[in-house]
Amino acid sequence: MSSRLYYVHDPMCSWCWAFRPVLVRIVGALPAGVPLVRLLGGLAPDSDQPMPRPLQEYLQTTWHTIQQRVPGTSFNFDFWSRCRPRRSTYPACRAVIAARQQGAEFEPAMILAIQQAYYLRARNPSDDATLIALAGELELDQARFARELNDPATHRQLTQEIDFAQSIGAEGFPSLILERRGRYHRLNHDYQDAAPLLTQLAGWLAED
Repeated sequence: MSSRLYYVHDPMCSWCWAFRPVLVRIVGALPAGVPLVRLLGGLAPDSDQPMPRPLQEYLQTTWHTIQQRVPGTSFNFDFWSRCRPRRSTYPACRAVIAARQQGAEFEPAMILAIQQAYYLRARNPSDDATLIALAGELELDQARFARELNDPATHRQLTQEIDFAQSIGAEGFPSLILERRGRYHRLNHDYQDAAPLLTQLAGWLAED
């Protein structure tokens, strides 16, 4: 039997940030032999253009909505006055890949570093300088990371993950999809409780 759970996400997706505590519980409760595989979904392509004011206001409203629906989720709204927001998450996605290339353990570490920088520290992960600084904080080989961040091979890996995530049925972020016996099953998730997803997962795994 070959099964794996795909987690499709973007490190600059605010709903993924809200889901993080539940994801940690899910990972800790996964049955033996069912690994979690993270896939980058690529929320917004590269752009040097300032984020339009209406979109900034929409995203701030989303942050407030998340705080109401997922109590305990923190956001630092100083980001919107301290930074120059851009609708560009591909750099952060590539940063996760560049970190992963220096060791599997750096993938979740970089995801968390980006989320904390964006949502708590009012730093902009759309900027390469921010991402390179985070690599240094994680004690990665910073020079190597800077080279690989925008390397064509890194971007190809990102586009491959985006395409694969779409091909297995990812709809929005986060998405959790179980691969079992060559078929893919999208699982429902709760932002405050790991149990519903784990129950679905157990049901699929119990089938002959």
